[in-house]
Amino acid sequence: MTIFNILVLFSSFTLSAYGFSCWCSRYMALEFERYGLPQFRVMVGVLEFFGGLGLIVGFYEPLIGLLAASGLSLLLLGGFIVRVIIKDGVLKSAPAFFYFLLNTYLASTFLSRID
Repeated sequence: MTIFNILVLFSSFTLSAYGFSCWCSRYMALEFERYGLPQFRVMVGVLEFFGGLGLIVGFYEPLIGLLAASGLSLLLLGGFIVRVIIKDGVLKSAPAFFYFLLNTYLASTFLSRID
């Protein structure tokens, strides 16, 4: 198993789990209220859940992986910006930035695998 495969699986499973938690976790509902964006909680959850699944599909169809990783990168960049705007600090903002960088890398790698 390559580093790329491990990173795809890591991003896929963790973001899918986060997306799922957006649907059913009271904590996540409170977090989105704190962000001032409660109306986007379910949409963010759906995008992260299916984006994570798209990364797995990318093993077989790199274009789907490229689209999923690119979409997740944009979503997580937005999440990072929200954290900066609400002044969450470095520790709370770092995961969104990390996942932005990770999915940007995955997108570039998927791009190189498209025939």
